[in-house]
Amino acid sequence: MNIGFWGVGLMGAPLARRLIKAGYNVLAYSRNLAKAREVADAGRTGSATDRVEDLAACDVLFTCLALPEHVRRAVSGPTGLYGRMNRGAVHVECSTIDPALAESLAEEAARRGIAYVQATLGKTPLAAAGGEAPIFTGGDAAARKRVWPLLEVMGKPEDVSSINAACAIKLISNLVGMANLAVLAEGMRLGQRAGIAPELLLRLLADTGARGFQMETRGPWIANKDFAPRFALSLAHKDMRLGCEMARHQRVSTPVLEAARAVFAAAEAQGLGKLDCAAVSEVSPQTEEASARS
Repeated sequence: MNIGFWGVGLMGAPLARRLIKAGYNVLAYSRNLAKAREVADAGRTGSATDRVEDLAACDVLFTCLALPEHVRRAVSGPTGLYGRMNRGAVHVECSTIDPALAESLAEEAARRGIAYVQATLGKTPLAAAGGEAPIFTGGDAAARKRVWPLLEVMGKPEDVSSINAACAIKLISNLVGMANLAVLAEGMRLGQRAGIAPELLLRLLADTGARGFQMETRGPWIANKDFAPRFALSLAHKDMRLGCEMARHQRVSTPVLEAARAVFAAAEAQGLGKLDCAAVSEVSPQTEEASARS
């Protein structure tokens, strides 16, 4: 089985390396050949290319890209890989994209004799490197069965059956998680104004109903103003935007989540997009108010 991997960034690179270390033939693609070679060097079965057309012969193509439009351009339309891949190949899409795009890609792939599997990744690059990332998987049943051993090497696949569910679970997860983070940031600002040291506030909150993943993980980063980009704020905002659009499309009212998304929009407008999403704590009241009015 020849595997192509398009998207060897923070999440994709550790997953591709896990496949190579397990002995699978993996062709890593990047416009930056040196970046692709860093991944391919994980084992003797890895190889690298900076030529998109080299991926066309792969039996299984993985994509793990930052934005929905990147995925669309990669595979769809007259210049996309679907027009060059062999019938019977499988496209495994690992990016965080909206259900509508995923369904349209699956339809286009099917017209060309290509099976589509949505395998949306959860958690962090560290979890991906350790094989601990959940992989929410839906799509063509036969194709899911075919690629399941690969997904088990990469992380912890969960069969959610449908493409729609595979996209929605990740979007809901990030909506709830980032809303929690926005609330935590406001609470810590309030505590600071009340004269409570951030470290003390976090320790005391840990024994209350305020305790949660964001407080335990990003609370100390906020306290120390450590905003190294583990998960960029711009990407978090993108996921929240997609999640809110999904809710509106499905006619589900989410006013609290929409309000949280507006806070992230304000933070990105303030120029914090390349920092970790914990930098939402640094949004200025003026920027936040202007974003809420727009």
